[in-house]
Amino acid sequence: MTLERLNQVNKVPVLPVTDPAFAPYGRIVSGYDFSGLMDKMAATSVPESGNVYVASVPELEQDPEAEKLCQGLYGGMPIQIGYCNGRNSTYNGFEYHKGSEINVAVTDFMLVLGHSWLIKDNCYRVEDAQVFFVEKGAAIEMYQTTLHLSPCKVSDGGFKDIVILPRGTNTPLEARPASGDPESRLLLQKNKWVIAHPEREPLIRQGAFPGLLGENRELFY
Repeated sequence: MTLERLNQVNKVPVLPVTDPAFAPYGRIVSGYDFSGLMDKMAATSVPESGNVYVASVPELEQDPEAEKLCQGLYGGMPIQIGYCNGRNSTYNGFEYHKGSEINVAVTDFMLVLGHSWLIKDNCYRVEDAQVFFVEKGAAIEMYQTTLHLSPCKVSDGGFKDIVILPRGTNTPLEARPASGDPESRLLLQKNKWVIAHPEREPLIRQGAFPGLLGENRELFY
């Protein structure tokens, strides 16, 4: 089994999202038909290296289930439906949003999750994070207090992930806020607060705060 193999090759436990340990981070979403969205993801590709993230995809947002997701999961607030495909295997950065994120696993993948309330002086310790396995076809809600970033692959083919968020999330800021609140230093894009490992140079160059303390870790499969 994939989960057994992941636990054999990694130094940290990899838990299924069905484990009670996932409850403080989020929940499994049921009662919606994600099959149309998953079918549309066949038109997307996995890059040869790195990740590709598209915040808003009209073809996904025009799916018949999209309005149900908007009304049921976000209480009628505007949403965006996009995707993240890639080959990431590291966890050297975290982000969080003000509002839940829905992930629909088009393929199996792992997620590395943490709690925003453990951030101290804009810093977070990597050893406080937990790793979860998300099986193909599963849909999960991650609460706004959940630190996360890109999924991690569990096969040579990489991963595909449908990402649903409040509309405008992960889009460019017009300007950084003039605020005395220390949290504002973490704001990197609209509704996207980021902490990066000092060795995560691409994020640091974008302006991410180098507040992830500890080892620059990689997950294996």
